Amino acid sequence: MEEFDQNSILYEDNHIIVVNKRAGQIVQGDKSGDTPLSELVSTFIAKRDKKPGAAFIGVPHRIDRPVSGIAMFAKTSKALARLNEMFRDGSIQKIYWAIVSRMPAAPDGELRGFITRNEKQNKSYISETPKPGSKDAALLYRHLLSGDNYHLLEITLLTGRHHQIRAQLAYSIAPIKGDLKYGARRSNPDGSISLHARSIKFIHPVKREEIYVEAPVPEDSLWLWFEERAVGVRL
Repeated sequence: MEEFDQNSILYEDNHIIVVNKRAGQIVQGDKSGDTPLSELVSTFIAKRDKKPGAAFIGVPHRIDRPVSGIAMFAKTSKALARLNEMFRDGSIQKIYWAIVSRMPAAPDGELRGFITRNEKQNKSYISETPKPGSKDAALLYRHLLSGDNYHLLEITLLTGRHHQIRAQLAYSIAPIKGDLKYGARRSNPDGSISLHARSIKFIHPVKREEIYVEAPVPEDSLWLWFEERAVGVRL
């Protein structure tokens, strides 16, 4: 079984552990049969802390397999229940970075629409009017900076829908770099898409103090170029 990289831990206490997920890892078990990150974390904690049997790890949210960045897990059932509620009511702020090949028409704005999931295709579709089974989808975007061929956008999710960022950016601005499913012209060499769960901010469900966690970008030359230059433009 794949070994968990303890250097990927971004924050940990008795209730929560936040890790920097590699693109290609699955957060929770699926039909692929691959070992999920939740199981790797559980095995690591049990071994490190000399726990008999498996360590409890709850999954309050998920990010897509080809996406990198912040993945949060609960270490107790109490924390899991509270985090589930916080994700449902939108009190956890999630910021993503996305690399696209086309500048948005406006440097910042809100994207709103209706999203319909096709489970057979594992794909979501955006429409401007409601359709049977559709849900509202909303996000805020902000252009951070540009390189020669690509542009870095900061995304704040207002709703959490299946493939929402991927579908809304492809519909309204441009597909995310490497995202063939949503119209990118070519794949990334490692099979990732250039979408990174950059940061998360929330009130700790037990300690009641504000927690902010930021995930370094993947070890990729374009990502690192953007990260180095984005520091001065983020405020």
